[in-house]
Amino acid sequence: MILLPAIDIRDGHAVRLEQGHFDKETVYDADPLDAARKWVEAGASQLHVVDLDGAREGEPRNLEHLRRITDALDVPVQYGGGLRSIVSAREALAAGAARVVLGTAAYNDLEFLDEALDAWGVRVVVAIDVRGGHVSVSGWTKTTQMLAADVIRRMQSRGVRQFVYTNADRDGMLNGPDLDEVRSISETIRGRFIYSGGISSLDDLRALKEMRLVNLAGVISGKALYEGRFTIEDAQELLKERARVA
Repeated sequence: MILLPAIDIRDGHAVRLEQGHFDKETVYDADPLDAARKWVEAGASQLHVVDLDGAREGEPRNLEHLRRITDALDVPVQYGGGLRSIVSAREALAAGAARVVLGTAAYNDLEFLDEALDAWGVRVVVAIDVRGGHVSVSGWTKTTQMLAADVIRRMQSRGVRQFVYTNADRDGMLNGPDLDEVRSISETIRGRFIYSGGISSLDDLRALKEMRLVNLAGVISGKALYEGRFTIEDAQELLKERARVA
């Protein structure tokens, strides 16, 4: 597994939200590039960048910040938020994204999803954001009646093999991952996925690692890193260790 520091951009700043609520925001860096550089200098090998403005408004608003990050730093960046058309996804890739993360439009516009997969294959990642047990869309502002497992199966039937799964209820709360949920999702996903939501400590990372899920490729952490709950160096060392045999 790898660790991906999260850089969520809103109004030009690197922020974190609690449970995805826009009225519960903490600004950690005035410039997203400063946040990105800090994590890369600390040893991060990849970054997870989210355009919160774009997620809310339906089209990317922070491509210039993405471009600045990818121009300055030599690490792969996956980018999501408001990518709801081929044009916007292409613009994100042109701005330096290694992978584009699709959410709302992937569910609602299967023609767009198919076209993106045909064009970019494994560079397309689908976000499964869950609140109250159901998939949430439009920057987590709307909760649907769709169950995560059903959406994953539908996406896989179209050819999706890369997912980011986020428990929005836990995001930014530092209360740890729901390991039963992670295992259940792992049993549904035939490709690879990255987990996000509630990571608070090295113990949380160790618990995820020791589940030995072959399709869990990585973990996203934001608030815990910003608040110094653990370092990137310590996290990467732990994730490289051989899992203990039960």
